[in-house]
Amino acid sequence: MSIRSLVVGLGNMGLSHALAYHANPEFEVVGLVNRSAPALPDALTGYPLSHDFAAALAELKPDLVAIATYSDSHADLAVAAMQAGAHVFVEKPLATTVEDALRVARTARDTGRKCVVGYILRHHPSWQRLISEARDLGAPYVFRFNLNQQSTGPTWEVHKALMQSTPPIVDCGVHYVDVMLQITDARPREVRGMGVRLSSEIAEDMYNYGHFQVLFEDGSTGWYEAGWGPMISDTAFFVKDVVSPNGAVSIRMPESAKSDDIETHTKTSTLRLHRVGQPDQGISMADEPGHQALCDREAAFVARAIAEDLDLSRHLNEAVTSLAVCLAADDSVRSGRAVTLDPIQI
Repeated sequence: MSIRSLVVGLGNMGLSHALAYHANPEFEVVGLVNRSAPALPDALTGYPLSHDFAAALAELKPDLVAIATYSDSHADLAVAAMQAGAHVFVEKPLATTVEDALRVARTARDTGRKCVVGYILRHHPSWQRLISEARDLGAPYVFRFNLNQQSTGPTWEVHKALMQSTPPIVDCGVHYVDVMLQITDARPREVRGMGVRLSSEIAEDMYNYGHFQVLFEDGSTGWYEAGWGPMISDTAFFVKDVVSPNGAVSIRMPESAKSDDIETHTKTSTLRLHRVGQPDQGISMADEPGHQALCDREAAFVARAIAEDLDLSRHLNEAVTSLAVCLAADDSVRSGRAVTLDPIQI
């Protein structure tokens, strides 16, 4: 029996998820929800389009609600969907506060509904390999991650819209803290952040460049850097590097890579494995999936989570924890102080 699916939010990610459900026979798209009337690809034009989420949820009674709206609406939509009996796929970040993220996770626990958070890198073979190789090297780790985007035109407009509620180190940082958590198995204990407002086109209390460091209980440490805008340098914009006492594993991008190209954010080109005392090993990832293929893989995981009743408790714990780290980084940026993290209890 197919999974009756309602897709909410039809920006770049929402359209990609809708197309993934359209192409997968395990799903049946029963409706789309968006505040405006978007330009739809031909594959999606035949589906009912609503501007009222509550009405669509009540009328269509979907088995799954896929949420790809702006971050500040994620928690309320996810909770409403699960309380109505639907499973949920929700794009990252899970919410804009730890309290709201916990509310979503606890609703999933209490209702027995599946809640999958859109960490697309979890379904990426290159990142899966990087995590596996890093874990094999052994702790403690140094994580060196960034994703800077020299964005102009429509991409800069999207970034400015995102920054109405979420700074770059939160919006993108949750991905990479999630990777750190998958590698260390250790609890983050302290975060230190800094940020700079580099544009008069964003609110005075927002910043479009940020950087933070996170310390873990096993002695590991990591940093993440994110900047958006036409002024951002595209030199060394894509650093993905994990170092341990026994060596390092890194993602290397070709010189031709563009910082604001969405395919660049997921395609890795080559992994470089360095073990102390051994020749470095280059691992080609030339045939890896592109952005839409990754969304297809993510959809397949959602279907499997529902069909096989997968235990998603660690997935949700790490989703809440990664958000807590990034929000603590934002707090540190604004307060000028290091922030101590409490354990997450769902």
